[in-house]
Amino acid sequence: MRNVGVVKNEVLIPVSAVASATASDGRTRDRVAQLLLKRGATTAAELGAELGLSPAAIRKHLDAMLAERLVEQRERRVDRPRGRGRPAKAFVLTAAAREDLNPHHYDGIATAALRWIAEHHGPEAISSFASAQVRALEERLKAAISITGSDPIARAEALAEALTAEGYAASATTIASGGQLCQHHCPVAHVAAEFPQLCDAETEVISRLIGTHVQRLATIAHGDGVCTTHIPALATAPTENTVRTDT
Repeated sequence: MRNVGVVKNEVLIPVSAVASATASDGRTRDRVAQLLLKRGATTAAELGAELGLSPAAIRKHLDAMLAERLVEQRERRVDRPRGRGRPAKAFVLTAAAREDLNPHHYDGIATAALRWIAEHHGPEAISSFASAQVRALEERLKAAISITGSDPIARAEALAEALTAEGYAASATTIASGGQLCQHHCPVAHVAAEFPQLCDAETEVISRLIGTHVQRLATIAHGDGVCTTHIPALATAPTENTVRTDT
């Protein structure tokens, strides 16, 4: 009876079995959390397919994570082959969950240091500091995408892979107006919330590496779920048959 966790007249459940099931659930939820960190908003069906879980199993884990406030639901429009797009429920990590996966123990010291710099040397010094901080990162990223051609979208895809290797959990997608580079994790989000110069310096690096002007649409530091950068498509040069209407 020493190894029995629950005793009833008709059922005996060993403690070892209970512990094993609990550990297995924890490992699966860790995998769900890591996948959400990497991909951002993802549907239950997509999570289940990636992790090899049945719809019932993935819902069980997502319901538990919702109850623990580790994930939250958002609507995401999914285009279907027939009919108009329908909103689908997607899951994203909460800010607290992202913090647990990527703890920033030195945010307080970094913020205090930047406040001191701003107080004694002005906001221009913060911008200079931010540019200096991303310089080494830019060199590493430049080396990683050096074999990519000049197409901005292709360079964004290569940059996403390089940023992911640096811990930014990035992805690149093609959209009607060009492309989007999404970063699902920001190592300096808490500090950048007070000092946006860090985001500005990072955006300048992305622009230089991709080789075109880019626009930041959202940042984790400002409370968005993902850092999103828009990359405009290359303008198509006019052909000989193009009729000019200007005078």
